Amino acid sequence: MPTFKALESIKERLGANVAVLQLPIGYESDYAGVVDLVTMKAWIWSSEDLGATWNVEEIPEDLVEKAAEYRHELLETIASVDEELMESYLENDDLTEEELRRGIREATLHHGVVPVLNGTAFKNKGVQPLLDAVCLYMPSPADLPPVDGLDRSGEPVQRKADVNEPFAALAFKIMTAPHVGRLTYFRVYSGKLEKGGQVYNPRSTTKERIGRLLEMHANDQIEKDAVYAGDIVAGIGFKNTRTGDSLCDPNNIIVLETLEFPEPVIHVAVEPMTKADQDKMGKALFALSEEDPTFQVRTDEETAQTIISGMGELHLEVLVDRMLREFKVEANVGKPQVAYRETITQGIDKHTYLHKKQTGGTGQYAKIVLNLTPAGPGGGYAFEDNITGGRIPKEYIPRSTPGSRMR
Repeated sequence: MPTFKALESIKERLGANVAVLQLPIGYESDYAGVVDLVTMKAWIWSSEDLGATWNVEEIPEDLVEKAAEYRHELLETIASVDEELMESYLENDDLTEEELRRGIREATLHHGVVPVLNGTAFKNKGVQPLLDAVCLYMPSPADLPPVDGLDRSGEPVQRKADVNEPFAALAFKIMTAPHVGRLTYFRVYSGKLEKGGQVYNPRSTTKERIGRLLEMHANDQIEKDAVYAGDIVAGIGFKNTRTGDSLCDPNNIIVLETLEFPEPVIHVAVEPMTKADQDKMGKALFALSEEDPTFQVRTDEETAQTIISGMGELHLEVLVDRMLREFKVEANVGKPQVAYRETITQGIDKHTYLHKKQTGGTGQYAKIVLNLTPAGPGGGYAFEDNITGGRIPKEYIPRSTPGSRMR
């Protein structure tokens, strides 16, 4: 018999107020299905078709007592959050299937109750009732409060999850797909958008025309003529949109809350193996950096190395592997070179240099007095002009150059 250790851990470590909706039938390699405590029936999966079919049967005899115990706990948990359900439960010592499902949804949405189900993704057992539970008990876009944002002048504005509201969406993922090109995944918060329609991007201050709208199912793509509030789809035709950008009606601008990404923590150098790889590597790195905002690419000005940065070694290993698999670019990865620098440790006060040069005419003569002082780490060069009284015309004093600053 299973020990329900995972359930106890959810209660103790997470402090969750749980509503157990299923009990497992068997465990480990003998896992066969679930006992549904709402209908008090057993769902038994066949082991021959990878969970595609199942049978609804009576609860096995060895689980009848345990199922009755957890059914009683479920009824008490759900009835305690609704007075009408509590009255029905006290009168009948039970709740109908319709009452129980309505109570579970109400408790989940408004009373912090967490439904608990079980299954095995490896053998595809328990997946179907889990998806049903998501539809039955989890909040839909219509159950959520309006999304907050800012209008063109920076004033707060809201959008309800309603197709009659102005269009508002958030781009949350960029992906390059074979034979399709650049896909921009976005979630529609309000309004609707038709294929070929135009949206406004407040960050880039540009308008984008949508070529195609796709509903994605893993590698399968379903063409959509229009998308509505609550939909999550991919669009083809976006050119200036990045991850975290808001998309809205050009006549009703709203900037939604942007996504914040952590700074990279590890940096490595990458170089192509061949000249042909060098031409393709730039395009591959640009495409990957567009997809993943936590992945950054730069060229070190001093060593001329291409430096890639990410959230860890595994993160960068996966991206380098994708360059090989998806973009056919072979590259070597190594530690970045370090450009060592030297500087003075002590200052020099009033060093004098006398410049004399006879050119056949009036000649050149200048007396230069300068002070040298070490700057802090990373301070770079700073040239401070202390010439006073117009002794030297301004046209003879060069402007500041890169790497220095004139004060």
